[in-house]
Parts: sequence; C-alpha cells; structure tokens
Amino acid sequence: MNRYRNTPINKEGVPYRSTTIYPDIPAHPDDTYVISTTGDRFDILASAYYNDSTLWWVIATANPDIDRSTINITAGVQIRIPYSKARILELLQTTNTSR
Repeated sequence: MNRYRNTPINKEGVPYRSTTIYPDIPAHPDDTYVISTTGDRFDILASAYYNDSTLWWVIATANPDIDRSTINITAGVQIRIPYSKARILELLQTTNTSR
C-alpha cells in the first residue's frame, strides 16, 4: 500500500507531492488494545496485526500520545490497534483526494 498514492501532485514549475494528511481514526468497539512490551515498534505491530509493516502510520495516528521521538515504544503503554484496515485506507483516500 502506497500511502502517498492519493496525495495530490503540485506542478508549480517542478512537480512535487503535497503533504499527506492523515485522517482522524475514531475509536471502534472492535479495536484491539495491547500493552507494549520491550522491543515493540509501530512497524512490527502493523506487520503482526495487518500483515503489512508499511501501515505503521495507522497505529501511530490512532495513538497520538505515544512518544515518537524514538523508534521503540516504551514498554507498558496501552496501544490501540484500529480494527478495520480497509476503512482507514478509505478515510486516507477521501481525506487526500477531496482537498
């Protein structure tokens, strides 16, 4: 999944991509909650729950209070794993194609 696929391309002399806007990911009763352990990272969790490590941004966006200044997630932190990958990708597409 290329998360930049729906990001508009501006052509003001030199083509470049606009900034990708990540959608708000509302909580859902079917979301999974886990407590992080030593060595957890967003990409590892995305690989485990979505079978796609490039969807790390889904988990990061759903957990804005988690420190992103390091690649590792602090052990003992509750992490929300959004339930519907398809719905989130649809939100991403809608957010970036409608602007």
